[in-house]
Parts: sequence; C-alpha cells; structure tokens
Amino acid sequence: MNARLAVYQKLKETVEFVRSQSPHRPSLGIVLGSGLGLFAESITQKTVIPFSAIPHFPSSTVVGHSGSLVIGTVAGVPVIALQGRVHLYEGYPVADVVYPARVLGSLGIRQLIVTNAAGGINTGFKPGDLMVITDHINMTGTNPLVGKNIDELGPRFPDMSHAYDPQMREMTLEFAGEKAIQLRQGVYIGLLGPSYETPAEIRMCRLLGADAVGMSTVPEVIVANHMGIRVLGISCITNMAAGILPQKLTHQEVLDTTKQVEDTFCSLLTGIIPRLATITS
Repeated sequence: MNARLAVYQKLKETVEFVRSQSPHRPSLGIVLGSGLGLFAESITQKTVIPFSAIPHFPSSTVVGHSGSLVIGTVAGVPVIALQGRVHLYEGYPVADVVYPARVLGSLGIRQLIVTNAAGGINTGFKPGDLMVITDHINMTGTNPLVGKNIDELGPRFPDMSHAYDPQMREMTLEFAGEKAIQLRQGVYIGLLGPSYETPAEIRMCRLLGADAVGMSTVPEVIVANHMGIRVLGISCITNMAAGILPQKLTHQEVLDTTKQVEDTFCSLLTGIIPRLATITS
C-alpha cells in the first residue's frame, strides 16, 4: 500500500472508532491551544476520549495540552474539540501534526475554530489580549501538503486567499462588540520552535508584517483549507515577544496569562458558536 492510501486508510479507521463512541455528528470543530483547554469543560452531553485511546492518533507531550477529544454540544450545537494538540517541535512529522485536523474534517466538520497562545509582536498589544487572526505567514520550514496529494481529501493546489474565513471573523467581531469584549486583529506567524525567538528574529517578523508569533496553527489551517473547511483563528497574547520588554520568556507565563483570560475566552466561544452554526456551506 502506498503512503497516500495508507494515510487514507488510517483516517477511515480512526473515523469509524470515533463515530462509535458518540451519537453526535458535529459540523463544527475546535482546536484548543496551550492553557485554553478549560473550554472543553463547558461542552455538554459530552464524550471524552484520550488521544492515547484513539487509533493512529498522536499524543501531546506538552504541559497545558491535556490530550483529549471531546464530543458534545455547546448551546445546542454539536461540536468536537481537540483539548490540546501536537507540534512539530515535539519531533512529530508534519503528517502526524495535522492528523487530528484531518480526522475532524473526515468526521464531517465544515467549520473549524483554531486557538493558540502567542507572543505579541505588535507593540500596541498587551498580555491577555485576544486576537482574531486575519492571515498567517508560514515560517515553520515545511508544509503538510508536500508529497503525493490525497485527492480524496482535497486539490493538489488549494487556494489560501481566505485561509481565515472573513464571514466567520466578522460574526465574531460583531458578537464581541455587543458584549464589550475587546478583540484585536492581526497576522499570525508560525515558527518551528521550541526555543523562543531571538529579538532579531522578532524584528524580522515585524518587518514581514506579523502581529503575533507562535509554534502551531499554520499546518492545521493549511489542511483545513485543503479539505474545504472554513477557519476562524483566535490567538491569546500571553506575553510580549523577545526584545520588546526587558524580561525573559517562560512557558509558565503562557499558562498564567491564559488562566487570567479563560473566562473571557470561554464566553467568547460559547457566544459565537451558535452564530457560526447558522452559516451555510
């Protein structure tokens, strides 16, 4: 069996297993980044499946990523959430990094909310801000679509003109305005990690037009677009990037900041999901 067919067969096996665990058939998926997994606790009528119990699923090794698949409802909308993710810097090949997103797409989702913890490059931002992603820059050094295309999943050359869906973004901003939730907007740049960026690298990122930097999200968004799935991206600005403030960066700071904004973050997701569900394909 060639590599393309092997991936497709693995997806079928994973999908069959997940469908056997829950009666829900979600059309909206959520990827919960570092320290943001608490939102999964608000999902009702839920089934929780550890990544380790799912056939062919990679398991996260990073603090702040609990590593569970959660299926249930939010405000009556069937959803499926990845409570944590895996990253390129953990040593996983890119095909494994995007495998969970591929599974969500194969389960039938047509919308995906991707979230992450990110460093602020834009000096107008501050720790604790939430940023709606308008676009991204791929500086990870790889692309999950390299190699023979899996035609059953999407086209060889997918368009990325609207990698982050404008309608989903506008609905999110409208809801936030109604609820007096301040949202930033900006470009996310994805780097490999796991070392934090140097001040010189952050200056380069700013020159390239980035507002926030992180070590995830980009590969998942590429495969979602490949599969024809609409994407909304939200970054939690957990710290200012290297060289902006006279202090060192730590992962604990990331977790501490997400803890401070988790109520706002959860309220935002809970409010926008019913609205997003009204968008037709």
